[in-house]
Amino acid sequence: MDTFRDLWQYLQAFRRYIGRRMYIVFVLTLMAALAEGLGIALLLPLLKATETGGADELDGGLQEFLFDMLQFIGIGDSIVGILIFIAVVFLGKGLLKFAQGAYNGYLQSRLMRELKSQMFDAYCRMDYRYYIQRNTGHFINIINGQINGFYSSFTQFVGFLSTIITTATYFAVAFAIAWRFALMAVGIGLVILFLFKYLNVYVRSLSRKSSKEKSTMNKLLVQALQSFKYVASTAQLDHLRQGVVDSIYRYTGYRFRQKIAGAFTSAIKEPISVFFMIGVIIIQITVFNDPLAPIFVALILFHRGMQSTISVQGAWQNMMNSIGSLEMVMDEFDELEDWHEVGGDTEVGPLSKSIELREVSFAYDEEDGNVLHDLNLTIPVNTTIALVGESGAGKSTLVDLLTLMLRPRTGDVLIDGTPGSEIDLPSWRSQIGYVSQETVVFDDTIANNISLWKGDYSGDPEHREKVQHAAKEAYAHHFIKDLPNGYETVVGDRGVRLSGGQRQRLFVARELFKRPNLLILDEATSALDTESERYIQDSIDALKGEMTVVIIAHRLSTIKNVDHVYVLDEGRLLEEGPYDELRQHDGSRFKEMVDMQRL
Repeated sequence: MDTFRDLWQYLQAFRRYIGRRMYIVFVLTLMAALAEGLGIALLLPLLKATETGGADELDGGLQEFLFDMLQFIGIGDSIVGILIFIAVVFLGKGLLKFAQGAYNGYLQSRLMRELKSQMFDAYCRMDYRYYIQRNTGHFINIINGQINGFYSSFTQFVGFLSTIITTATYFAVAFAIAWRFALMAVGIGLVILFLFKYLNVYVRSLSRKSSKEKSTMNKLLVQALQSFKYVASTAQLDHLRQGVVDSIYRYTGYRFRQKIAGAFTSAIKEPISVFFMIGVIIIQITVFNDPLAPIFVALILFHRGMQSTISVQGAWQNMMNSIGSLEMVMDEFDELEDWHEVGGDTEVGPLSKSIELREVSFAYDEEDGNVLHDLNLTIPVNTTIALVGESGAGKSTLVDLLTLMLRPRTGDVLIDGTPGSEIDLPSWRSQIGYVSQETVVFDDTIANNISLWKGDYSGDPEHREKVQHAAKEAYAHHFIKDLPNGYETVVGDRGVRLSGGQRQRLFVARELFKRPNLLILDEATSALDTESERYIQDSIDALKGEMTVVIIAHRLSTIKNVDHVYVLDEGRLLEEGPYDELRQHDGSRFKEMVDMQRL
């Protein structure tokens, strides 16, 4: 494993989001370490000032430089003056440490802001095919769990490099005072770091495993909570719980082993430092017969240096604990770059002519073959058409092609004659209203669910009237006004405080509020009672000629008044024509479907 290559990669990863300003932290760290080293080294002239002989007994080098500096200031022979100067130096060191910590905090907050906002933006731009390959737990784990881990890895990275700078400074000053003493200390430190190499590999492996397991655990938790009503009412919680608990045990097991490795490093830091410190002092006195004063000062630097050397290992180990998150986030950004949704530059105006599918085929996976085959159909503006067929016939996939969420494998989708690949996507999708089988309801008020926060319901009478008009069209007004706070009632997560039919009517009201040019109804009335369905059907029929409406329906009673029916079977266009014409055609698939429903 190439540690230097890894460090460079991690440095580049952090620079990608906060730029070169991160180097300021390391400059401040170096300045603080130099100030501390200077403060400790000033003990030498202080000790000399207490002895007879003064500067005559100096050994040259750093000791002479410090004595000359103090003489220049005018305090070379003053013990009190030197003590005050040492205090000033350490005060300066404290201010530099404060500046380093404060700026580091600024960078951390900026990094978190950039990561979360950029990841959310990347998710907003991702190709729909990438979305359907993942699960909700994956996305939540990345943007909350793993980005927090990425943030932690930056904190540890800064701590690691800062510790290296501080350690190098201690040993550099120690070299200037007693080079043989410092040389042995550096050698010992390198040996210790080499021995810890294998522990680092183990900790990195645990970090990657815990990051992946956290993603799995989030997926299981989200699925369990989203389906709580079903699994609780059918007594299947125990089976689902076992999967969640197994994942929790694996994740906490990895985290426990990471903590054990950290505790080991922390526990041996001081004993190793003291053990080797005593050994080196004995060698210095008995073998090299060096004077005690420089050794005493170098001893302080050596002790701090040894502590920092072990701290380098601890900082690297802490970083390895979070590195799985960093790598997972970077991999996600790379994946999203590959799956970035690409649109064109042509902005389309309000739909004025038609939507056309020309020789369109589509496959989710080329190995599994096409799910749509050579479709040709035209939807004239301001007409109402129905797509019918058995489950799996390709109706919803066709709708996803109309919204340009999916792109044809072959052929073209044309909006007013403009190929979909050339269209600016927001300019087209802003014209679309879409009511799906799965209701989309937000944990907010009824009014905000209808308008999607586009106005002030309580303070704007015109906006309030528009919201209520859409609710009346969707036959939702009568149940809304009976709620405790009417349109200001908060509906709960995914509309849990509403019935299924009420959620669906609220969904329909939102799309009618928007007044789209293309309204897509994918089994929009499937969850409604007969009376509610009839009222919504009346409101949809009232839209004929005002907007283009595409209806996917299994209950064929809801499409009697459409202008045109397209019958799909296994991804192929089997039949098309007006409702009555297809129904009266003997031998047609549509007639069979109508007869089966006894219409």
